[in-house]
Amino acid sequence: MIKLLLDLFDKFDFPGKGLMNYLSFRAILASVISILVAIFLGKKIIALLQKKQIGESIRDLGLQGQMEKKGTPTMGGIIIIIALLSAVLLVCDLSNIYIQLLILTTLWCGVLGAADDYIKVFKHNKNGLSEKKKLIGQFVLGTIVAATVCFSPDIVVRETESVRDESTGEEIVLKEDIVKSTSTTIPFVKDHELDYKCLVPFKGAFAWYCKWALYALVIIFIITACSNGANLTDGLDGLSAGSSMIVGVVMGILAWLGGNAINSNYLDIMYIPGSGEIAVFMAAFVGALGGFLWYNTYPAQVFMGDTGSLTIGGIIGVSAVLLRKELLLPVLCGIFLVETLSSLLQKSYYKWTKRKTGTGKRLFKMAPLHHHFQKQGMPEPRIVSRFWLIGILLGVITLALLKLR
Repeated sequence: MIKLLLDLFDKFDFPGKGLMNYLSFRAILASVISILVAIFLGKKIIALLQKKQIGESIRDLGLQGQMEKKGTPTMGGIIIIIALLSAVLLVCDLSNIYIQLLILTTLWCGVLGAADDYIKVFKHNKNGLSEKKKLIGQFVLGTIVAATVCFSPDIVVRETESVRDESTGEEIVLKEDIVKSTSTTIPFVKDHELDYKCLVPFKGAFAWYCKWALYALVIIFIITACSNGANLTDGLDGLSAGSSMIVGVVMGILAWLGGNAINSNYLDIMYIPGSGEIAVFMAAFVGALGGFLWYNTYPAQVFMGDTGSLTIGGIIGVSAVLLRKELLLPVLCGIFLVETLSSLLQKSYYKWTKRKTGTGKRLFKMAPLHHHFQKQGMPEPRIVSRFWLIGILLGVITLALLKLR
């Protein structure tokens, strides 16, 4: 909005006006705004949640320090959403298709999560929104994003084709086009790109439709999986918010590199025109999470609830899809992946052993994985700190994959 207002006064020249044209400055400004809004507004929102008695209902599962959390205000994800959108609406280029999709994702997942928290708190139903309804909501969002990516003329990539001159050894660019593409980033290969059309066993016009359909299904799956993965990770004070901050920082770096023609050419990675604006959004995202952590670190004064966790996961999933980095998520979001797999393995193994022996057995003392370590007697702050350290390591590895061929 600030950038739009400055564009209206394009004829006037005043000190500092040109700074808004720099992604780096706007990213810093977005981060500062969101963290300040989260810190100063967060205190009032927590007081309001306490006044309305919107507290977390806790089941006694035998976890250390668990019952002390009973009554802690939940639905704190509202703090993240307000802080994030405040910065985005002020600093980002709202005409950018990527920003529009991310704003839609924030609002959509926020409403979905808030509905789940509302049912838990006010309807006294511990199960909240049914899994079927959650999946339907995530599927619809995934479909909207997939349709936009597939059909919008504003979402394109730059494709280049080059050969090496045998006499000089220099690279000669033969073609450089801005096109609609189903290509994505993949590590460990020379050109760092995979086109989904290579997975289609057909040829001709039918293959063209199949590759876009396959790409759309991948997008829907990624968004749904990320949203649920972040939700499962939200079980210890600061775990989900801190881990998501690390992912947000890496996503912001990838957006800044991939949205810049010079940087992407130097690193020989996919150039996506306009995607640099996602770096500003991710800066606001990291700032909002940092401000929320002010109140969410151990011992937490507020929980994000599904209002926050579903929103965080949705933003990460959609941003990865828009940046064509969805195949890097198993590394970057390794914490979310392991937490999700531990829950799936626990349920599957229990059902399988019960069917075979009549008595269900468990792979872990408790799932998701962070509760397994709690059951072993490990203090909560130590678990969270170690998960953060692992998240930082995974973030560094993800960035290193840009140069591994």
